[in-house]
Amino acid sequence: MAKLRSLIQKYNPAVKKEYLLLPAGFMWMGVGIMLCTLAFLWLLHASDPYPFALAGVIAGVIIYRFGFVRLAKKNIDRIIALEGRHCFFSFITFRSYLIVIFMIALGVTLRHSRIHKDWLSLIYNGIGLGLALSSISYFKAYYRLTTLST
Repeated sequence: MAKLRSLIQKYNPAVKKEYLLLPAGFMWMGVGIMLCTLAFLWLLHASDPYPFALAGVIAGVIIYRFGFVRLAKKNIDRIIALEGRHCFFSFITFRSYLIVIFMIALGVTLRHSRIHKDWLSLIYNGIGLGLALSSISYFKAYYRLTTLST
């Protein structure tokens, strides 16, 4: 058992806590851009895309302001409270990994459902923009941590 524990510790991709903020920010930004891109591509084929695009942007700002930025702040506070080095993949909790899996499954289900892409673009734009805007919080926290510690 001691050999196994030693082996795990040897290959554990441990990093300082400030570096956990970067993969979190890039994941939120990447998923947000992907969702907004899908919504944009769907709206290219819409007969009247502007109401759906505008509603998606409004939904994104609301989702950012009242939802995702609070989640991001909670996760940032959790990361900042960590002591020492931690596994690179601990930028989100195990429970959050389960939520991510659920959200991916939900997204795939919605994308292959009978919901018209115009309406689906509103959901994708809202969530995508909310995620992308919230990701900025991670980069700001990283900047604050790295400039204060030098």
